[in-house]
Amino acid sequence: MPRGLDHIVHAVRDLDAAAALYKSLGFTVGARNRHPWGTHNHIVQFPGFFIELLTLAEPDKLGDDGFSRLFGAYTGDFLKKGDGLALLILQSQDAAADAAAFHAAHIAASDTMRFEREGRRPDGSAVKVAFSLAFAEDKLAPDIHFATCQQHYPENFWNQVFQKHANSVTGIAGVVLVASQPARHIAFLQSFAGASAERQADGFAIATPRGVIDLMTPQTFLSRFGVEPPDLRGGARLAAIRFSSADASLLQGAPELAGIAGLYADNRAVIGPKDAMGAVLVFEPSR
Repeated sequence: MPRGLDHIVHAVRDLDAAAALYKSLGFTVGARNRHPWGTHNHIVQFPGFFIELLTLAEPDKLGDDGFSRLFGAYTGDFLKKGDGLALLILQSQDAAADAAAFHAAHIAASDTMRFEREGRRPDGSAVKVAFSLAFAEDKLAPDIHFATCQQHYPENFWNQVFQKHANSVTGIAGVVLVASQPARHIAFLQSFAGASAERQADGFAIATPRGVIDLMTPQTFLSRFGVEPPDLRGGARLAAIRFSSADASLLQGAPELAGIAGLYADNRAVIGPKDAMGAVLVFEPSR
């Protein structure tokens, strides 16, 4: 069954600065959360999708469990090279079934892993949230981790109040991966997403139930978005998040409001990695 986009991790060394950046761009940013393996995060939520601003704040808490290894230690290693988009997570209806499918396809990086934490409603009251994840691995892309995520108390996590953003962003249009040889990653991505890739003149696209996964060469990325992609010396990379915006008149002003010299072309605003802490943020009119 095809798996839609669930969330993406934007790993940063300065979590406070990342939260301030997203707020300055007109996003509603949630409170700081802490994980038992030492990572801290802020959530930027949309209908059915969220961005996880993440840092390894307490490395002394890392253990030998799966989350310490695949989430905490990986984030620390990733940040030694710089900020950027580190993990792509797809929605799961059954994380155990996903893990079994990944093992069958020889792309599994873990069995099912579950964790719980306390969340907060907009009024400050506490709620319980819990997630089960199944990690997958593209051996040709060690600078990206992949997983599916099953929410056990979705009614406690998703909240329309957190999904309203001053910049008029209404949701996720897609994510963009860059690789020197995109075709080498298609078999993995199709197994991971549970959906077929469509060959395009400039790469590949996988349409999921929520958003598109685009895969392209660095030359195509530069041509389409006007900014350089991440360093590919370690393999393929997550490069960009594409947002859908309800009010096109706000797109051009979004970078300016944040004091950033963004690009504006083809009815699309682009904020490059130097201004967006290693990520490329693309604002597009809703279709």
